Amino acid sequence: MGPSSALTSLPPLSLYVHVPWCVRKCPYCDFNSHELKNEVPEREYLDALQADLEQALPLIWGRQVISIFIGGGTPSLLSASALDEMLAMFRALLNLLPDAEITMEANPGTVEAGRFTDYAASGVNRMSLGIQSFDDAALKALGRVHDARQARAAIEIAQRSVDRVNLDLMYALPGQSVEACANDLRQAMSFQTGHLSLYHLTLEPNTVFAKYPPVVPDDDTSAAMQDLITEATSAGGWEQYEVSAYAKPGQRCLHNLNYWEFGDYLGIGPGAHGKLSFHDRIIRQAKHKNPASWIEKSVRRDGSHISEERVIGPHELGFEFMLNALRLKDGVASGSFKERTGLSLLSIKATVDRARSRGLLEPELGRFRASSLGWRFLNDLQAEFLE
Repeated sequence: MGPSSALTSLPPLSLYVHVPWCVRKCPYCDFNSHELKNEVPEREYLDALQADLEQALPLIWGRQVISIFIGGGTPSLLSASALDEMLAMFRALLNLLPDAEITMEANPGTVEAGRFTDYAASGVNRMSLGIQSFDDAALKALGRVHDARQARAAIEIAQRSVDRVNLDLMYALPGQSVEACANDLRQAMSFQTGHLSLYHLTLEPNTVFAKYPPVVPDDDTSAAMQDLITEATSAGGWEQYEVSAYAKPGQRCLHNLNYWEFGDYLGIGPGAHGKLSFHDRIIRQAKHKNPASWIEKSVRRDGSHISEERVIGPHELGFEFMLNALRLKDGVASGSFKERTGLSLLSIKATVDRARSRGLLEPELGRFRASSLGWRFLNDLQAEFLE
């Protein structure tokens, strides 16, 4: 960003916290997660997390934090006291909105579900449960460590503990039929949680599934599943507001909305990514992925725990903005482009005109929103802005 394209105001700021451990690595997972050999090294982790955060404070002085998302891995492997200490540290060090959305990812294993009420007492006010399926055979194929009965019990405990609950579900699973997908969806909807995240299983590089691919539904079958999901959620009162996100009124995930609207987020913990805006530049940052290496480097307090830091160039900014914004069903106000990137709308005018002429973007003035055709071919629409 040159001096002529400075940001006049900074966007909302969120905090992402990565807890890297899992009981078992799932074969489809390409996140930075590591199987636990022993107990979670809570003391070392919390000390390193504090060191990581304190070294980042000069980058965000005075800015208010609107949301926290504790993801993983499996954050619910943390003891109630460790989570309590973590949130107390955030309140002490950050200018945290009093009613900030604080989401914690959790898995429905029996060990963790009992802790949900303690997590809520510490300040977690939104829980995101990795259910994936209510079919025991499907759960086994996905390498999950819980069964359908534990999933149902965990949802009920979460609903008693916090007001806002999200269920993560996957479809187009190995050998899954449209009927089986409908059955999973029906069970998920029966709990009437405020938010559903419904993901198409993808075989990501560097995963067990990429090496040993299972037989998954063909494109026609998975398209039929997608149509079924769109219709059933809409009829049940959940509005699809993003590619994979469905919410009841007032239940959208504020943290994820901030990502999609090209807001800022500080990432702390092993492998955590961040995007931070300053008046003259926007940077991306990543922390060391290996938990032991991140712990060791973080507590040195010499910046060596940061594995990557770079300024996003003007030619990338338009693409990055649209990559996020066009995932929203309603799109974004066109004015937010300049507000969030510092660039003139003229810098993307030719691409916008082309996408509109191809029928991929709605022609409405004052808004960037994918048309129904653009929504169906979203990757193609986003790729237009790469050039």
